[in-house]
Amino acid sequence: MYIFLCEDSLDGIFSGVYDAWASGYGHANVTLTTCCPDNYSLFHEYITVKTDLEKSAKVARTLRKRMGMETYEELCQAALSSEQSSKRKQPLDKADALYQTIVLALSLPDSSKVLSYLGEPYVNRVFQLSRSTGNEAHHLLGFVRFQELENGVLFARIHPKNDVLPFLGEHFSDRLPQENFMIYDENRQLAVLHPKGAGFFITDTEELDMEMLERYSPEELEYQKLWCKFFDSIAVEARKNLKLQNQNLPKRFQQDIVEFRRNH
Repeated sequence: MYIFLCEDSLDGIFSGVYDAWASGYGHANVTLTTCCPDNYSLFHEYITVKTDLEKSAKVARTLRKRMGMETYEELCQAALSSEQSSKRKQPLDKADALYQTIVLALSLPDSSKVLSYLGEPYVNRVFQLSRSTGNEAHHLLGFVRFQELENGVLFARIHPKNDVLPFLGEHFSDRLPQENFMIYDENRQLAVLHPKGAGFFITDTEELDMEMLERYSPEELEYQKLWCKFFDSIAVEARKNLKLQNQNLPKRFQQDIVEFRRNH
C-alpha cells in the first residue's frame, strides 16, 4: 500500500490527488491522508506530497469540467472542513474519502451525480464534511459583524471550526466591493483581505498588529454603545430563554458579537 501524506488544505489535497493518480500504482493500492501516522507500517510506503499550485489547478479544472460547478464546490467544502478523522479508520480519512469519491465520479456516465451514491462510505464521508462546512459558512454569513477600525478598514473576527474564509471572502467581496475590509480567522491565523475596488485574497497573519485591531474609530465606538442600548431596551426579562438563544446563536459565535462580548 502506498500512502500519500498531504498538507491539510485544498491545494494540498488536490496535489495529492494529482500525484496519486499519476503514480500508476492503481487506485486500490493508494491512500491519501492529511494526518501523519502515529506508527509507520513496515509494509506500507509513505510518500510526502509537496503542495503544487499548478497540479492543484489542473485537478480543479478537470473536476469543474467533468462534475460541474455545484458538485465541485461540494468537494471543495469537504476539503476545507476541519480534519477530525485521525481516530477513524483510514478509508474515512478526509483526503482519502475525497480521492476515492473523485475516482468513482470519473468512472460514472454522469460525474455530477457522484454525491448521490451515499451507500459508499467515502462518498457519505465527503457529503457529511461538505455539509458541516456549508452550514457553518451559511451561519456566519448572517453572524459576521464588521467594525470600523481607526484607519477606516472594516474588520471582523471569527472563530470557525472549518476553513470558511474562501466562502466569506467571495460573499462579502460581491456585497462590499467599494470597501476595504478584513475577516480574521483567529483559530487558523489567516485573514481575508479585500482592497477597495479589487478582488480578495487570503494571507497568514504572523506579522499582524494585534493592537491595531482593537483601535476602533470614534464613530464605531458610539454606534456600539447605541446598539447595545437598543439590544438591552428591547429585551423582555420575563421571556428570556438562554437555551433557545444558544441554539439559534451558538456560543462560539457570540464571542465575536459586540452585544454578547460584553458578558464574556
